[in-house]
Amino acid sequence: MPRKLLLLIADGMGDYPLPELDGLTPLQAASTPNMDAAASQGIVGTCQTIPPGMPPGSDIANMALLGYAPGTYHTGRGPIEAAAQGLAPESVDLIYRLNLCTISRLAPEGVMLDHSAGHIQTGEALGLMEKLQTELNSEQFQIIPGFQYRHLLIQKQGAVALEAGLEFTPPHDILNQPLAEALKRYERSPKLNGFIIQAHRILTAAQNQTKANSVWPWGQGRPLALPSFEQSFGLKGAVISAVDLIKGLGRATGMEVLEIPGATGLVDTDYQGKMQAALNFLEHGDFAFVHLEGPDECGHAGDVQGKIQAIERFDARIVQPIMDNLPGLDAGMCLACDHLTPISVRTHTTDPVPFCFLDSRNNARSGPQKGFSESAAQSGTAHLSAGPDLIPFVLERMQEAAA
Repeated sequence: MPRKLLLLIADGMGDYPLPELDGLTPLQAASTPNMDAAASQGIVGTCQTIPPGMPPGSDIANMALLGYAPGTYHTGRGPIEAAAQGLAPESVDLIYRLNLCTISRLAPEGVMLDHSAGHIQTGEALGLMEKLQTELNSEQFQIIPGFQYRHLLIQKQGAVALEAGLEFTPPHDILNQPLAEALKRYERSPKLNGFIIQAHRILTAAQNQTKANSVWPWGQGRPLALPSFEQSFGLKGAVISAVDLIKGLGRATGMEVLEIPGATGLVDTDYQGKMQAALNFLEHGDFAFVHLEGPDECGHAGDVQGKIQAIERFDARIVQPIMDNLPGLDAGMCLACDHLTPISVRTHTTDPVPFCFLDSRNNARSGPQKGFSESAAQSGTAHLSAGPDLIPFVLERMQEAAA
């Protein structure tokens, strides 16, 4: 019978030193006694989750952390989120992630003000998406409503059209920047460009009370196909997250997707619900992937204090109770982020991420650390060159501890 493993991911937690924090990162400035304790007892190091030449997306990073090589399996952000909804597009269809967003104006001199339309609530978003569906759904384009600002667009037969070979800029990569270069890419696709123009017209004419005045399609690809997680690692697994990206990876790999009603994807998420769901699952399952989106959203917003708060809540409300339960579970726990989302750049970077592994048998150690942070990880003893190496590395350490 396999031992239990928890992989706890604080999305975008890693950062760069900030002058306003006296040269500390938010992770260093935060009070994290539990992660610090784990670092002092376990193995600390870095992991290169983003492969060379690939963009630092959460889709790529989390796919890698789950043990799947993005260069082999990744087709786009949209297809992963489609898997979360149980959609079954045709193999020749193209699936986009479709953001509701806020722009100053739809013109080259316009600016991307907010990739999340002010973190629009799902109820408000669904009303707008229904209006867009009514006016824009066609034989060519199909809008699929989702969660908060995150939705989908399916282009029928798109995988054999010119759009399949185009690359569109993620809106969170151009916050407070002019739209000129990004809009040029859409101009290469008259059909998609026309769709965006019409959607912008509908949203601005609707006089809605939200900040959503445009849509932004990106991350397109063919439908996703991934091998079974259980067949790959011999572990019966589950994923726990507010966002469709993680749910899609879970469903595509045959894992259970545990729904938490109070999960928001923000700092105010239901930490207790996520933590308890993981512990309950491990009564009969083997592997729990617990994902927290809050630090990433604060990084994109440039919110230093919000990011510190998100990290502290992750430490106190997720890491501490999990650590308290490790001995009874006879389990291993790995802490990491999927990528860095530094406050200074407000988007993802390709830097290696810090991680810490703690075994309840406490037989795997890299020597005492002063705490868990980016710099502590860089001076640690384990440096993995690829994200898919992390789970095998951890499982090997657990086997050694059990010997």
